[in-house]
Amino acid sequence: MRSRWLKAYYFFRSGFSVLWVAASMTLGLQSAEIATILLILYPAWDAVVNFIGAQQFGGLSWNKAQAANVVVSAVATFAVVVSLQLGEDVVLAVFGSWAILWGLLQVNAALRFWKGLEAQWAMVMILGGAQSIFVGAFFIWLSQFAVPLITNVAYLCIAACYLFFHCGNVDDRE
Repeated sequence: MRSRWLKAYYFFRSGFSVLWVAASMTLGLQSAEIATILLILYPAWDAVVNFIGAQQFGGLSWNKAQAANVVVSAVATFAVVVSLQLGEDVVLAVFGSWAILWGLLQVNAALRFWKGLEAQWAMVMILGGAQSIFVGAFFIWLSQFAVPLITNVAYLCIAACYLFFHCGNVDDRE
């Protein structure tokens, strides 16, 4: 049952991310207000979905890495709101820092789950975390250049495309 739930969970997360990228690359490029909403929405949504995931597997007290991700994503939401007043380069650096920290926590959570789940799920989590770390570092590097913000942030979801297609290949037998 855990594997089926995880498969649905990662499909949901990935599907949302793909839709977010589509909205960012279309509506977000046409409207600064929509881009702002999308930039705030993504870390806020991540905090909520991490909370739901933690509740499914023993709660926040058992899953410290996922609990930390809830807090980190909530703080990132606030940091994005503040950084929007400071400039696009600051927002991009905030997203990059968030992505790196999220990735590190994801890898930590995967290692904790390794014994309780099939190794293939732990590997999906590790790969997603590693991609987030890489993309976060890339964002921090990009924050030095004048490139449209919402376009760069949409790349955060590159890992989602990998997870979306990989989740379909994970065996969900108990």
